Amino acid sequence: MLTHKFEVKSKKEKGKLLRSFGFAFCLFTFGLSFSCSTKPTDLRWLVPSDSLVYLEADDLGAVMGAITERPAFREAAKEFPDLSVLNGVKLAVTVTGFETKEHPVTDENSVLNFTPRFVAILETNAWNYQALKFTEEKLGSFIDDVYGGEVLLETSDKHDGKYFVWTANDGRKAYGLVQGSVVYFGNDESSIEKCLAAKRGDVESIAKNPKITNGDRLAFGYVSPDGVAQIANIVGLSLAKQSSEEGEVQGFVARVLPEILRNSLKEATWNAKKTDEGIADTYSISIKPEASTVLRETLIASRAQTEGLPRINPEGAVSVTRYNLQDPHIAWRSLVLSAGKATDSTSGALVVNFSDGLFEPYGIEDPEKFLKSVEPELFTVRFGESGENVVVVAKIKDHASFEQSIASELRTVKPVAEFPDRLIRKSADGELILVSVPSGFIYLGDAYSVEKLLGVKEGNGSNSPFTKQMFESDALSATMGVDTALVAKIVPLFSQTRTSDAAPGSHFFTETRFGKDGLERRTVSDFGLIGWIASQLTNDE
Repeated sequence: MLTHKFEVKSKKEKGKLLRSFGFAFCLFTFGLSFSCSTKPTDLRWLVPSDSLVYLEADDLGAVMGAITERPAFREAAKEFPDLSVLNGVKLAVTVTGFETKEHPVTDENSVLNFTPRFVAILETNAWNYQALKFTEEKLGSFIDDVYGGEVLLETSDKHDGKYFVWTANDGRKAYGLVQGSVVYFGNDESSIEKCLAAKRGDVESIAKNPKITNGDRLAFGYVSPDGVAQIANIVGLSLAKQSSEEGEVQGFVARVLPEILRNSLKEATWNAKKTDEGIADTYSISIKPEASTVLRETLIASRAQTEGLPRINPEGAVSVTRYNLQDPHIAWRSLVLSAGKATDSTSGALVVNFSDGLFEPYGIEDPEKFLKSVEPELFTVRFGESGENVVVVAKIKDHASFEQSIASELRTVKPVAEFPDRLIRKSADGELILVSVPSGFIYLGDAYSVEKLLGVKEGNGSNSPFTKQMFESDALSATMGVDTALVAKIVPLFSQTRTSDAAPGSHFFTETRFGKDGLERRTVSDFGLIGWIASQLTNDE
């Protein structure tokens, strides 16, 4: 066994290596210079069938090229990387489990971290000595940097290859194995052993799963039923922390939400493709029959209207969503009741009451009356870095029901004609506002955000590249938006960033439909899910 320490390259903690399996997509951007060697390995046969999450990319050169070729990247990057050495390099990632840790922030608050136990497998198409050099030098240097320096490396001959164990000062470990041209890397030793068992045929591989398909795409992903269940637990715990400061409310959300998700969803697949508009991510989420039957009959899109719509100016907004439902009230009620039936009767009744709180930021106290009072098409707009400032825009068809649905502090306020073309009602604290315009549309929600929306004249049109698609979409919902932080995170992974101006925003467009087996969601963006995963490398803690 050989043991040595790396030099300290950086004392700054760039982020937990164990926090995200996605960084494997970026391993080869550190300057790997490999040449072709033996016949490439089909990585699916190295992944156990009981993986919770599985990701694959058959050509990392094409994946990274789709990101660095986007105008948003080129506008922000000082130089453009040569990624030709990645051509033909294959990647597979398996998540075998999740670990949850709670880190106290204060005496009363704490932060939950969810760490996937993962293995990234790379078919480098390299000679063995080149794969070894990459693992020890490039990968080792990266781990040393992430762990804050002074990482201890131990190497040994094991599993018919060269085995690597990196240990940080705080005890965190990472593991690697090089067999021929294949590199295994992960944060859990037993997970690597599971992959080796699949290779030997001791356990079934994921290659036999009919959900693991082939196609013309950049990348593919699959979440198993067990994976959905574990991710549901994570979502429940995460949202519970955000739902309320009261322990009883947090406990209710943490218990009931995972149960609803587990009893409603089956499994999910993901495909990423390159298009002229950007990377298109398509998610297919299978829903269990008892829920699917009800939702298929109630989540029906209305005929899209392209005239007489309000102007939705997305400048400064995080996102704009257009809902196009045949009957918004029935659609909402079916979602709530389906969620309630996915848990016990007592919790189900509480879910129905709890769901009303989702409308409170918009100044709506009775969602059912509100949705009965509006036309099929309505819009929501989110402002602010966290998207906490919200507005709903809708055309009223039943004024009596609408008046009964809004917050009491707006119902009791007399409208004021501050402008000749609008009536305004504002809450006493100035936080909520309701504006009515002659065309029949109302703008309701955060006062500053409503005023920002009404800073332009009514009518269709904006500077967003996806405005036309949003207004013409036949989907249940269509969302256009911009991520102002993503470009600044992605560019440093490949190049130096231009210092003259702030990084441009990354635009995205999402459509949601109800398909044969469940929900189908398609997002077109500059960098896709792949870019988002890569961007997590730059998150400091």
